[in-house]
Amino acid sequence: MKFNWQVNVESPEKIRTFLYQKGISRTLLKGIKFHGGSIELNHKPARVIEKVDNGDLLTLFLPPEISNEHVSISNEPIEICYEDDHFLVVNKPAYLATVPSHLYANDTLVNRVKGYYKRQKYESLVTHVVTRLDRDTSGLVIFAKHHFAHSVLDKELKKHQIKKIYIAIVQGHMQQTHGLIDLSIAREEGSFIRRQVAMLGTGRRSVTEYWVTKSLRDATLLRVRLHTGRTHQIRVHFSALHHPLVGDVLYGGSCSGYMQRQALHCASVSFFNPFLNRQITVSAPLPRDVVAYLEQESRRQ
Repeated sequence: MKFNWQVNVESPEKIRTFLYQKGISRTLLKGIKFHGGSIELNHKPARVIEKVDNGDLLTLFLPPEISNEHVSISNEPIEICYEDDHFLVVNKPAYLATVPSHLYANDTLVNRVKGYYKRQKYESLVTHVVTRLDRDTSGLVIFAKHHFAHSVLDKELKKHQIKKIYIAIVQGHMQQTHGLIDLSIAREEGSFIRRQVAMLGTGRRSVTEYWVTKSLRDATLLRVRLHTGRTHQIRVHFSALHHPLVGDVLYGGSCSGYMQRQALHCASVSFFNPFLNRQITVSAPLPRDVVAYLEQESRRQ
């Protein structure tokens, strides 16, 4: 795979600097150098310390990507919400892990996406997961189709430029219709899975914004935006406010009727695609269990 740029710079700069600004990471640049990629300046081989100037043509050839043979292929279907030559956005069902582990080795979203790539006869079967969801959380997951695309979105993630909107149902009634939760999160001592709100000055800063959408009989429907992306962030934050997610037994919630898992769904993602030079916004409908729970609670009011 190759990429071309007609250079437009105010003053000459190193190829390395130019490529960093385009989203190429240092790791990818090393891969290009040592694993079969190359760089050309005006159709001639070039090194990253050479300089580019206005009007130059810079061409980047990505090295071939080798698929991990330990990641098996699943032929279970996936629900594609968006796809182009560089990115794939999939609506993950609840109860499906995003990535393989010793507990879920052969049928995760990654396995299914790899199976899809093989059926489509794509050149690369490498599945670059950009965003992840807990096994029991449903909704949109972003995949990059090549290392460069992954590098670009990693940079956007670090700058908090990928916008993710969740639909959540919490127990009880929220007093504020809009709020910003700014509480650091750390791993709970003695537990590999659970996280907790950390003491002042410890943990990693975590920011969650929410809006009340509807008040239910014994619960509240929320629209939630993550400003940071910590493990279990939404679940921990609302549990700390004494409004755990419906169905989230790990953090103090309880199952109810149709909701037998945490009531959390990633409903929208938005990111900038530099290859198409436009913002990509993707939405996913509410899953059936959430819809059924909302209908159940509305009838009881």
